[in-house]
Amino acid sequence: MAGPAFRAAAVRVRVPATSANLGPGFDALGLALGLYDDVVVRVADSGLHIDIAGEGSETLPRDESHLLVRSLRTAFDLLGGQPRGLEIVCANRIPHGRGLGSSSAAICAGIVAARAVTIGGEARLDDAALLELATEIEGHPDNVAACLLGGFTLSWMEAGNARAIRMEPNDSIVPVVFVPGKPVLTETARGLLPRSVPHVDAAANAGRAALLVEALTRRPELLLPATEDRLHQEYRAPAMPESAALVERLRADGIPAVISGAGPTVMALADADSADKVSHLAGEGWAANRLDLDVQGASVLPLAT
Repeated sequence: MAGPAFRAAAVRVRVPATSANLGPGFDALGLALGLYDDVVVRVADSGLHIDIAGEGSETLPRDESHLLVRSLRTAFDLLGGQPRGLEIVCANRIPHGRGLGSSSAAICAGIVAARAVTIGGEARLDDAALLELATEIEGHPDNVAACLLGGFTLSWMEAGNARAIRMEPNDSIVPVVFVPGKPVLTETARGLLPRSVPHVDAAANAGRAALLVEALTRRPELLLPATEDRLHQEYRAPAMPESAALVERLRADGIPAVISGAGPTVMALADADSADKVSHLAGEGWAANRLDLDVQGASVLPLAT
């Protein structure tokens, strides 16, 4: 394969926050949310220059160790070769370490931007290959599938390959996320999970996950029973007791609420009539955000938008 040619103009990529698991859909279900990171990438004559504004601006590295840069480099290798230099500008709005898919957003932004800035990139790296690559970097497909495809996604591994289908979430659903001040590392939360669970709990989750597909797409009145989980939230509660207590309190009030991803963010699935009221229920110590559903997924946008 001949080495790639690159566009002279910069490209802008927008990627959504995501919430995975959604209660019973552990490591399988994901929802794209209307909260976005924007990344502008331009091929330069030499070097690497990174500007970061917003979330992580004081803590993220500005060198080759940045997850976005590592994802760009991995994608460029698959596309045929590395550019001489890169200029990158990040406008980050997705909170880090809160269970809203910030790492998946960085990965997806990097690989989509690499493809967009490479002439003929879509022919060399199609959408299925993007999902494969993002999953390889992230380690599992639930968040990256929702980030790439938008909407409501079901993802799985088949013979070592990542697969995903996209569904249209019911447009009456209004996500409300409650973001606490302190993060919880995904590795910490995952480390609390047992190696096995009772068969009755596994069977219950299978049924609830199937019901959740129906509830999120066609019958949102079923969201409360459909979001019941027995596989991960209870086991992770010691790492995020305030989040677990908030989920319990909201659900006791009849509000479908779950831990978002590995936490500690709590997500409630409200509707237009109740979302504002729900957003005031957490109390102090939480940043409540009423969000739209994202239906576009990772997108290449005009620079002037």
